[in-house]
Amino acid sequence: MGRKRKGRDISGWLVVDKPAGMTSTAVVNKVRWAMDAKKAGHAGTLDPEATGVLAVALGEATKTVPYITDALKAYTFTVRLGQATNTDDAEGEVIASSAMRPSDEDIKQALGPFLGEIMQVPPKFSAVKIDGQRAYKLARDGEEVALTARPLWVEELVLIDRPDADHAVLEMTCGKGGYVRSIARDLGEALGCHGHVRELRRIWSGPFDAEDGLSIEQIDEMAKSTALDDYLQPLETGLSDLPELKCTPEGATRLRNGNPGMVFASDVEYGDEAWASLDGKAVAVGVYKSGELHPSRVFVT
Repeated sequence: MGRKRKGRDISGWLVVDKPAGMTSTAVVNKVRWAMDAKKAGHAGTLDPEATGVLAVALGEATKTVPYITDALKAYTFTVRLGQATNTDDAEGEVIASSAMRPSDEDIKQALGPFLGEIMQVPPKFSAVKIDGQRAYKLARDGEEVALTARPLWVEELVLIDRPDADHAVLEMTCGKGGYVRSIARDLGEALGCHGHVRELRRIWSGPFDAEDGLSIEQIDEMAKSTALDDYLQPLETGLSDLPELKCTPEGATRLRNGNPGMVFASDVEYGDEAWASLDGKAVAVGVYKSGELHPSRVFVT
């Protein structure tokens, strides 16, 4: 018999404004400790030097993490023009340089091919697995890392500032699995001058906004008290991109037992993924079929 996990049975989302120099895992561990929560996870890793939205799921909300991971996200980032690094960010070693600097118009024209469905090669220093090992570990060991391109949906990519000839500030909205470092690297190559990320901030992720995020200092100040509970967003927030179907108490009981349950008719089509609610609380996520929801995830709240 496994050991029973200690902590509170608490469910919901806590939005953190992650500081630079801290890993996403360290943020999750800080929140779990501060709230004395049994279970916690996050939706979408940020590089240690990146800042901004890190949505931490607690308890039953961890079951909704995939829906936030799949949602659109927005970033602002500064590209250092004229230099390429081995990590595609400012933490790495400069491996190529150029004296050429593009104009604002050159940059705007170069952004076009990065819109829509693109193929992107992740940075060599990334968490992508190669034969069971992380790419960054192989790269640190001096091994040659060959990563395959993968699809990425880029909704928007615009130049928002040009502080000086060496730097360009961009804003990007993209789908799951995007590497901003790769965008900076590839944009630099397209412009013929090289480039890497100098600063990176995630300004929103799905329904969560950086402006609503707590700082690590605020979390420390309220740690081990119920004050942090006031900042929790309901687990249903993680389902905001899915249609909601109301169910009867009888339907809720069936769904919670893992069986198809009756839901009230709506404009959801046969085979669509949706979530069922009773009195505004999530009961289950599943597939809608002929007046019933067939559950794939059940919430115990």
